[in-house]
Amino acid sequence: QVHLVESGGGLVQPGGSLRLSCTAPRMIFSTFTMYNTDWYRQAPGKEREFIARASTTGTTNYADSVKGRFTISRNNSRKTVYLQMNSLKPEDTALYYCNLNHYSLQSDSHWGQGTQVTVSS
Repeated sequence: QVHLVESGGGLVQPGGSLRLSCTAPRMIFSTFTMYNTDWYRQAPGKEREFIARASTTGTTNYADSVKGRFTISRNNSRKTVYLQMNSLKPEDTALYYCNLNHYSLQSDSHWGQGTQVTVSS
């Protein structure tokens, strides 16, 4: 099991920004590059939903709900994936999870512990 450490969550006012980080401290660099890096979120009473992906090839894609406001990026040398969240809305309030999934082996998937983001005035 891959150990993932998330950070950066917190309480922010509507319109504010946060940056989430997810690091795989025990993974070697070359292994990290073989994993797609995703962010998901789960609001109370709702199912976990896909937010964004930074793939092994560097391509990115986003859920419509966050497109234009959130930016995913990854630093392979630091074994870290980031989620820059701007123009936050109360409906962005959720527990945010990172996920590493191997580019060719679907069953090889690992989750972080989650970091809480609360958007409220």
